[in-house]
Amino acid sequence: MTVTYSSKVANATFFGFHRLLLKWKGSIYKLLYREFIVFATLYTAISVLYRFFLTGSQKRFFEKLAIYCDKYAEQIPVTFVLGFYVTLVVNRWWNQFVNLPWPDRLMFLISSCVQGRDEYGRLLRRTLMRYVNLTSLLIFRSVSTAVYKRFPTMDHVVG
Repeated sequence: MTVTYSSKVANATFFGFHRLLLKWKGSIYKLLYREFIVFATLYTAISVLYRFFLTGSQKRFFEKLAIYCDKYAEQIPVTFVLGFYVTLVVNRWWNQFVNLPWPDRLMFLISSCVQGRDEYGRLLRRTLMRYVNLTSLLIFRSVSTAVYKRFPTMDHVVG
């Protein structure tokens, strides 16, 4: 997801961070708020029912039912599912890191493939590396706030 409000992310304060989360289009809060409201409503209803409307024997039956459900809930390997999820997240981050353009690799490829010890070969290699550096700068400028502050306009990139 491309963040178009990266300057607000970089300058978010501790007390203004909640406003930033509400602006986030991929926010976990925007994704789960309906389910959370349903859960909180049902939990409150069951709690009020248990505390104020059930008799002593009904409370014991409810407690036995809760223990029975808890016993079978332990059979779901939550740690395994959580570990699988974390592995997916870390692999996705690592793939993004690995796929970043590294000018060194291209420099070695260009220097080995573009032949010539004369002035034309040297200028061709230099021009190709300048294009590679320009594409890297444009990519990092759209992602990193620090790079965008260093090169805010195309005139700064040209300079």
